[in-house]
Amino acid sequence: MQTLAQRFLTEAEQNRISTLVQQMEQQTSGEIVPMVVSASHSYPSTMIFGATLLALPFSLVLMPLVSTFFWLGSQNIWIFIALFMALYGIFYGMVQRFTWLKRLFLSRKQVEAEVQEAAITSFFTEKLYKTKDENGILIFISILERKAWVLADSGINAHIDQEKWQEIIGLITRGIKEKRQCEAICEAIIEIGRQLKKHFPVQDNDINELHNLIVR
Repeated sequence: MQTLAQRFLTEAEQNRISTLVQQMEQQTSGEIVPMVVSASHSYPSTMIFGATLLALPFSLVLMPLVSTFFWLGSQNIWIFIALFMALYGIFYGMVQRFTWLKRLFLSRKQVEAEVQEAAITSFFTEKLYKTKDENGILIFISILERKAWVLADSGINAHIDQEKWQEIIGLITRGIKEKRQCEAICEAIIEIGRQLKKHFPVQDNDINELHNLIVR
């Protein structure tokens, strides 16, 4: 079964992005790494919250019907508890499985924090900080949260204002909402390539130090 990240981009789109990164890196010594992940976090508390919020009203509605069926009166607490436990398990599995349902219960504040933390962690685990001229840049896209994050190494940030990365994040997120994610990512790569070319021209001994695309 394919992950969210694998369904997000077709194989042809992945090849297109990887090829574009190679083309951009032929014009600059900078390293561009687009990374697409299914989710930045598992959000276990979200599944608990969602299952509870869904199971509670359903249990209250069904309790009189089930209680009457068993000749126990319309307000039997044991019937309520049994219904709640059964429905909680069902809804927990649904929130866990269905992306659209899980999104309904995500906390915006937690999402922002988790995506940022996952992007920073990936920046270091993928060794973007180890480029020769400190000019690696990560385009981090988390599908569940529909969020993007751009992280550049210190060499790039010394020349390019952070507002530029916010513009690129906006470009990517709009493209995702419009279901034109591949085009939006390509536009972001081209713009980043232009910026890097100004400050980090290609060198004679330049080599490709990092991945051209990571999908997981």
